[in-house]
Amino acid sequence: MSTPARMSLYQIRMEGWKALTERLGPAGAMRFMMQYDPGHGDYAKERYAIFADLTIDDLLGFIERTSTGTPDR
Repeated sequence: MSTPARMSLYQIRMEGWKALTERLGPAGAMRFMMQYDPGHGDYAKERYAIFADLTIDDLLGFIERTSTGTPDR
């Protein structure tokens, strides 16, 4: 990871989202963001970029791990 001073705004946003989802999970991260963002832009397009690398197997594995008490960290 680059230092924040050298990162683009997009890179900072993506690293922030990654940190939030790792700590709070996707639903918690979204709830956090909704407190600060009144809503603008096109979330449908952004959603595809944010979750572009997530596969169904990744999602099912995450659900299985969190339901057994061993979340991804």
